[in-house]
Amino acid sequence: MMRTMRSFAKWIMAIVAVAFVGFMIFEVGMDATGRGSSRGQSVARVNGRAIDNQMFQQALRNEYDRLRSEGGQAPVTLEGQRQLEDQVLEQLIQQIVLEQEYRRRGIRVSNEEVIAAARTTPPPEVYDLEIFQTDGQFDITKYQRYLSSNADPQFLLALEARYREEIPRIKLIQQVTAGVQVSDVELWQQWRDRHDSVTAELVTLYPALAIPDSAVNLSEANLRNWYQANRERLRRAARASMSYIAVSRTPNAADTAAAAVRAADVHAQLVAGADFAEMAGNVSSDSLSGAQGGDLGEQRRGVFVAEFEAAALALRPGQLSAPVWSPFGWHIIRLDARTDTTFHAAHILIPVEPTGDHLDLIERQADSLDILAAEQDDGSALDRVAQALRTAVLVAPPVHQGQRLDLHGEYLGDPSVWAFGPDGIVGGTSPVIETDAAYYVFRLDTLHTEGVPPFAAVTEDVRRAAMLEAKRTLTRQAAASLATRARGAGGLLDQVGDLLAVPSTVGPFPRVSPPPVLQGAPDVVGVAFGLGVGQISDPIVTETALYVLRVTRKVLADSTAWRAQLDVQRAQALQQARQIRVQAVFASLRQAARVEDYRDELARLAREQEDAGGMPGNPFGF
Repeated sequence: MMRTMRSFAKWIMAIVAVAFVGFMIFEVGMDATGRGSSRGQSVARVNGRAIDNQMFQQALRNEYDRLRSEGGQAPVTLEGQRQLEDQVLEQLIQQIVLEQEYRRRGIRVSNEEVIAAARTTPPPEVYDLEIFQTDGQFDITKYQRYLSSNADPQFLLALEARYREEIPRIKLIQQVTAGVQVSDVELWQQWRDRHDSVTAELVTLYPALAIPDSAVNLSEANLRNWYQANRERLRRAARASMSYIAVSRTPNAADTAAAAVRAADVHAQLVAGADFAEMAGNVSSDSLSGAQGGDLGEQRRGVFVAEFEAAALALRPGQLSAPVWSPFGWHIIRLDARTDTTFHAAHILIPVEPTGDHLDLIERQADSLDILAAEQDDGSALDRVAQALRTAVLVAPPVHQGQRLDLHGEYLGDPSVWAFGPDGIVGGTSPVIETDAAYYVFRLDTLHTEGVPPFAAVTEDVRRAAMLEAKRTLTRQAAASLATRARGAGGLLDQVGDLLAVPSTVGPFPRVSPPPVLQGAPDVVGVAFGLGVGQISDPIVTETALYVLRVTRKVLADSTAWRAQLDVQRAQALQQARQIRVQAVFASLRQAARVEDYRDELARLAREQEDAGGMPGNPFGF
């Protein structure tokens, strides 16, 4: 009974969480007139309606709590925090946009509608609860009896908030899809797209390969003319150049030996009778399986790394392995069951990580980074700390706004977020950025705004682009000559000769499933189905290649088979068309919304206040 009540309480909290964001927007974040609340600073405005700081903070906290309650990890990096903020703000924006559309359309929800929905359309979360089941099946009578008698008032309020959010959305969907129809002409075309087929000879010409560089002569005047005519194609996003120092967190030989000792100790405790599941929960670094007592579930062979799988399959069911090394660390494996194709195992993972004196050294150096090098306006602090730590100041590759920084295969988002954010000041240093590999502090050396670089900075890019454009022109001429020869000879592939091209035979294929060589080339597919048998196309130009084709066989769809399945096809097509209409309407509403985002401005104000000696703090409350 207690298990049932705990499950029920968890479900009630889930209902509360679903209704929470909508409740905040229209109750906490808005005053009685529907205008944005004046409490605190606004983080954004949507079509003139404010989203105030208090509401944004609460929504953000709620999302953090949801992640933790579901066993996930709240983001700890600058990039992850910004992504979560963006996600929460977008949810608030969409809620406001929808509420405004409900008002524009006169969509309202009556108390009677809420009561009827609550009684006749229970939330999916309740169907598996024992308290509402009879003979293993959901019993709506028990659910309705609960609503009418001993329902928790908090639950009823949350349930009402949920339906007051869902019912208007359903009404909006019904309105925007009311006129959606699919004609027989459209259905016949869809059928033909899947059942007409074509077989063809195909010649593919790639301009970069078909024409040698020596065939193109470009003067500097040609390049400058191309630059002037194509300036927008050369526009670059904002770009930052940074230097940095790093404190490595890579384990050394002593750490490897210490991990082996820890693994041997855990193995000895298990052999002496320690509970495997309890030990996994306490010491395994694999938190996902550790929460399940180390259980990895039943898996197909070939899923795990070779070292792990070989050791597991060498055991008898119920047997425990000695510590086994893999790239992830030391495993202690228990085999529970196996078949010819699958096996079920549990494990405890002891990682190789810095420990003892090495860990103390890393943490002291990281503290030095934090205290002496991080978040400094004078970037020379980076050089002084590097000298003290006897390490080098390294130069990072340039990074464009919106991209991650590639440091020797480790892709870091936080340096870019910092450099292009309100705290990124040329000459200043970043906070300490922590990854599994190292602790970093970056210095912003240069920051270039978005725009078109001068000709001198992109001369080689211009040369390559102009060269390719000239080759495309020459390739088109060669393709046109091939098509003319082929028409005179009555065949295509035997006319390729010395032309640097790729001849092939493709098909049979329908319109909706072209062969790999034509995927991403819809114009070529369209021409193939438009030609008669034996006809040869003119050159078909796409972004990456040119094509000439000759249709050798064509099979048309069977109209009798189409009529036999028409009702089923119509129902499916209507459902899809309605989904597309709803997505288009929602996307249009969001695109048309006037959104003013003040978060960066608030962050700058907070920084200025802190620098001026005022109260420091994060304007978002974290």
